[in-house]
Amino acid sequence: MIYPDTFKFLTDLVRNNNREWFQANKEQYDKAHANILTFTDELITELAKADTGVDAKLNSKKCVMRIYRDVRFSKDKSPYKSHFAVGRLTQHKVVEIGFYLQIEPGKSFVAGGYWLPQGEHLKAIRQEIDYNSAEFKEIIDAPTFKKTFGEFRNQEKLKTLPKGYDADNENIELLKLKSFIAYRDLTDKELTGPNAAKNIAALCAQIHPLNIFLNNAIN
Repeated sequence: MIYPDTFKFLTDLVRNNNREWFQANKEQYDKAHANILTFTDELITELAKADTGVDAKLNSKKCVMRIYRDVRFSKDKSPYKSHFAVGRLTQHKVVEIGFYLQIEPGKSFVAGGYWLPQGEHLKAIRQEIDYNSAEFKEIIDAPTFKKTFGEFRNQEKLKTLPKGYDADNENIELLKLKSFIAYRDLTDKELTGPNAAKNIAALCAQIHPLNIFLNNAIN
């Protein structure tokens, strides 16, 4: 589980996002970071038990992302993120396809799929959706999937037609998608509960067929 003190650290960090405060509260950060690493270990174990394709030997230290922001090209010069992030939860050849967990007071979520694919990857995914739309729709229109993650087609789309596709294509609304993500918000209470890792793994198991489809499209 995520400890309440971890959420408290993040809440305090938002109010004091500067290096002086962070260094003065480094001990609190270290404890929060250790909690995230331990929770990630628990999550990897549960993901391996569930039908997600994640290997139990995955290294949590390689999955937990740095809290330090890259501010070189940003107008916001705040040195730290307001959240902890866990990514690279995948065994797919395309490392961008997997699961992602963001932990932030009142703004936590779990997601899976492929965020903003580019170039040949995007082209391959669109082609696979066009060729195998029945299989794709069976995944995203499954009642349990829609109940958990909402309407897949409501993600950000192109305002114009994607290159090579006509307006009368029956799958055009899917082909106009910029990302292919299943997403669910998580409450602080869900994350601080004793079954948090197991419950998140169950959500990821629902996303797994989407990940398989996307990975197969590219490979």
